Amino acid sequence: MTHHDEIQRALLASYETDGGINHLDGTNLPAQESVNQLAVDFMHLLFPGYFEERGLAKKDVPAHVSHLLKRIETRLSSEVEKSLRFARDASAATRAREISDATLDQIPALRKIIQTDVAAAFSGDPAARNVEEIILAYPCVLVISLQRLAHVLFHLGVPLLPRMLTEYAHERTGADIHPGARIGSHFFVDHCTGVVIGETATIGNHVKLYQGVTLGAKSFELDTAGNPVKGVKRHPDIGDHVTIYAHATILGGETRVGEHSVIGSNVWLLQSVPPQSMVYFKGENLVIRTRQKDETMVETRKLMDFGDWMI
Repeated sequence: MTHHDEIQRALLASYETDGGINHLDGTNLPAQESVNQLAVDFMHLLFPGYFEERGLAKKDVPAHVSHLLKRIETRLSSEVEKSLRFARDASAATRAREISDATLDQIPALRKIIQTDVAAAFSGDPAARNVEEIILAYPCVLVISLQRLAHVLFHLGVPLLPRMLTEYAHERTGADIHPGARIGSHFFVDHCTGVVIGETATIGNHVKLYQGVTLGAKSFELDTAGNPVKGVKRHPDIGDHVTIYAHATILGGETRVGEHSVIGSNVWLLQSVPPQSMVYFKGENLVIRTRQKDETMVETRKLMDFGDWMI
């Protein structure tokens, strides 16, 4: 017996005893490479001409879009069907086609709101020189765009696939946004790295986050067996026109940040704050006070004595 034979025998035994193997002789799971390609094609459809290796002439755009739509429809329907079969949906093939059609119907509206995200990034970052730079190089465009697509699939009841799409974006950007999170227009995540947004979080319009922000759960409700209860509200709500600076952590399903509030860097927040609030640490004390008209956290910093902020 060769060394490889011994390894093969050990692996085959492991598959039987430890699991972690696809549903052989049964329902196949969505293919990672296919889902990744779906994400790539979706970005090409949103921003034609930006990611192609060759230039795209205006006269060729209709054919280009038609080709992408057909390819996305075929791949999406296939991966949705696999996901539904995994969930033992008896009408998986029929429902997959219906869900694929419903998702494609949403793409023009998704593109419209994603354009507001691009605009928010351009207006929110003084380092941005043009919109082209935002689309080509800013990670927030990828992670927010794919979350918005995954959100549609998530609320159409598709298992597995939405999380695989957002995980592709997570791997590429360092930002982990659950497909269940509800996000308004003009959303900007600066730098992206380390951002975590949970399933039941809601985010209003014109919200800006910096790196390392967490919108997470404070605790988990447990069932009688001690297992976390699924589907309950666990993550905070963020109102319109809120700015949350780097590495702030906001936890809890009952926590709400009122509109036009500013949350400072490294804040640990477990309670709701009213609209027009300034929230920051001064020494070891958490300060929550009313925000003055047009006051920013940078201006507030000048009035206080505490360490450097990552802004």
